[in-house]
Amino acid sequence: MSQPKRLYDVVVVGAGIAGLTSAAYLCRSNLKTLVVERSAVNGGLVNSFTKDGFVFDGGIRAFENSGIIFPMLRQLGISMPIVQNNVTIGLGDDSLVLVNRQSLYAYQDMMQRQFPQRKLEISRIIQEIEKSMEFMDVLYGIDNPLFLDSYSDKDYMLHTLLPWLSRYRKTIKQVGKYSQPIVAFLKQFTDDQSLIDVITQHFFTDTPAFFALSYFGLYLDYCYPLGGTGVLVEKLTSYCMERGADFENETEIVSVNMQEKCVVDTEGRAFGFKKLVWAADQKSLYKAVDLSTLDTKRLVESISKRKVLLDHSKGGNSILSLYVGTSYAPSFVDAHCGAHRFHTLSTKGVGPLTTEAWEKIVKNDQLSREKKRQALQEHIVQYLELTTYEISSPAVRDASLAPEGCCGIILSTLFDYGLAKYIQQDGWYEELKVLCTNTIIGLFEKSLFPAFTEHVVVSLCSTPLSIEKLTNSCDGAITGWSFTNEIQPSVSGFKKIKKAIETPMKDVYQAGQWTFSPSGLPISVLTGKLASSAIEKQLQGKKKKKQ
Repeated sequence: MSQPKRLYDVVVVGAGIAGLTSAAYLCRSNLKTLVVERSAVNGGLVNSFTKDGFVFDGGIRAFENSGIIFPMLRQLGISMPIVQNNVTIGLGDDSLVLVNRQSLYAYQDMMQRQFPQRKLEISRIIQEIEKSMEFMDVLYGIDNPLFLDSYSDKDYMLHTLLPWLSRYRKTIKQVGKYSQPIVAFLKQFTDDQSLIDVITQHFFTDTPAFFALSYFGLYLDYCYPLGGTGVLVEKLTSYCMERGADFENETEIVSVNMQEKCVVDTEGRAFGFKKLVWAADQKSLYKAVDLSTLDTKRLVESISKRKVLLDHSKGGNSILSLYVGTSYAPSFVDAHCGAHRFHTLSTKGVGPLTTEAWEKIVKNDQLSREKKRQALQEHIVQYLELTTYEISSPAVRDASLAPEGCCGIILSTLFDYGLAKYIQQDGWYEELKVLCTNTIIGLFEKSLFPAFTEHVVVSLCSTPLSIEKLTNSCDGAITGWSFTNEIQPSVSGFKKIKKAIETPMKDVYQAGQWTFSPSGLPISVLTGKLASSAIEKQLQGKKKKKQ
């Protein structure tokens, strides 16, 4: 540590949404705060970028409020114009726009048209979706109490909060019955693998049934900020800076010294803290902790065990995204696709096109390297033909996000990080991106976007490796840990969410997608707020005692 140490009340590592939320509330409480971010820009998986005049959302495509996002903005006094984000679900040539709860029955009708031999089974599945939506209505039925400044309003306490808490406790018990993986859950109702695939293939592997089924309700809660999703990052960053927070971008923390209470970056600069919030990749935290600076043997053992667990844990699914700037007018894209759509081109389902399938190709010693490459390319094309896509068009919601009369389109699908990594190591990574770009454009030229090729102005393909490079996210994951881990390295279950921010180290807290499963934008905001609240209570409590 060759340079003098700067001392802060709190150092926040990671300027994603969890880190920025923590920092905003810490600044609000007049705590001297430093935010350290490895990337040149803030936001992590919530960001917008510009390519040839087209603004694209690089991470999350829309926000679900979940009783958290809007209350957080109100509490901080942040104004952010929001527009409604209607979601369309498409299957083959059929589609419907989700408008309200009654849209669930239109979805049932669509599925029964596509699978006429499975009408009764589909009806039973729809009933389960309806139950999950009712549970979700309770869990997120009111603004989260954590984002209220006081409980002085007796009328609110008696008629809103207390009745909600009673329903919340009952619902939490019922939700526990839906903890098994969604595919296994649906097999109770149907043995039609194609039907199961079409329902589940845009969810992450082994997603708990409750989380998957409740997504129909979450789609109704989606909204979009004018200017793109990155506006939320800009607003939170400005809020922090206006209240005195320091930011160190392009700065990677490589050591955590608990004896001297400081973090050290790659250049040897040390930043002292009273409290530390780690809102970055969790593996990097336990790699950075200097075991020699821990004060007890028991703590050393605890950190060492945690590190071993994380080293054997995998990040969740990742995605491949194709960003396309087109000469289509926004009105044309809206009419043919809608602003935000989940679309499945075929009713066959991805079926056997699993991780095991491509790994089998790679491990086949009887195939030459060229034959393996050809087989993998065929596997990828077939997968792209059968998978489900999330399609988002920013300029349909805000015309200023593209050149006049033009529209950007983002087409994303789940994609195996391991496959992308293997291809990179085998030397044809750029060829992979060209293959995916041409295949996806060709597929949608035959379906939603006529003469697609002729209207392409610019295109950019992003893989799981792009996400890993941008965010340092383990395995390019976009929602924390994989559900397939034998032992989950994060807290799961709403009852335990307050424990999600805890680490074995007394003055170190954690926040973000790696702390709670299943995760997402609302969970990142919530854990960021929980971490800041715990710190405020401790540091401000000490100040009051001194006074």
